[in-house]
Amino acid sequence: MNTLFDSLPLGAAFLPLGIYLLVLGWVHLRRRPLAIAGVWDGILLGASLLGLVTVGPIALVRPAAGGSSWSWPMLILGFCLVVALCVLVSRPRLIVYNISVEQIRPLVAEVASDLDPQARWAGETVALPTRGLQVHLDGDGSLRTVSLIGVGRRSAHEGWSEFSRRVRQASRRLPVRASPWGGVFAGIGAVLVLLAFWSIAAALYDRRAPLEPTLAPAPQAVHFGQRPPSVQP
Repeated sequence: MNTLFDSLPLGAAFLPLGIYLLVLGWVHLRRRPLAIAGVWDGILLGASLLGLVTVGPIALVRPAAGGSSWSWPMLILGFCLVVALCVLVSRPRLIVYNISVEQIRPLVAEVASDLDPQARWAGETVALPTRGLQVHLDGDGSLRTVSLIGVGRRSAHEGWSEFSRRVRQASRRLPVRASPWGGVFAGIGAVLVLLAFWSIAAALYDRRAPLEPTLAPAPQAVHFGQRPPSVQP
């Protein structure tokens, strides 16, 4: 198992991140927003960084783990557990890509009023008192990404599930323009993927290239009565 990870070229570490950026670019080039649960967003982000973590921090601490054949899998499993812990302790959230706070606020207000007629706003936070739920809108206008964060009681799980489900359904019908960041993300992702494949192909070629032995020139035959060829200095 260790031989498999040790034999991977350095450029292969960029492959997961490149694929993640390609998908992110496609999402920002769509004409519809994409809403994804914060749990899955954290898992996908952790998976995209797995390659860089493997050749970085994990490779640094691997000598301390000993020469066991399971040192690499155990270290990677430790990283996965850290990602899972971060996801579990974070507040419930819904990530909506390719949309601004101004565009999603009317949509959230409509969903909140349908779930709770007594819903009221305070800044960028909407409270649903009968559902025991508060939702805060945290957006980055330049990247066109909005996070809907549940800041109510942890016991309001059913209210959050229903709220996030309705927001996902409503966001699919909301037309938006393509984000200029889509091309940037897709371009960087394509470069990283090509770099990873080039690194892998170069490593495979170096391993499979036959070693050509260097043969000494054969001595020339000298016939009877013929002087041997003189060696030029």
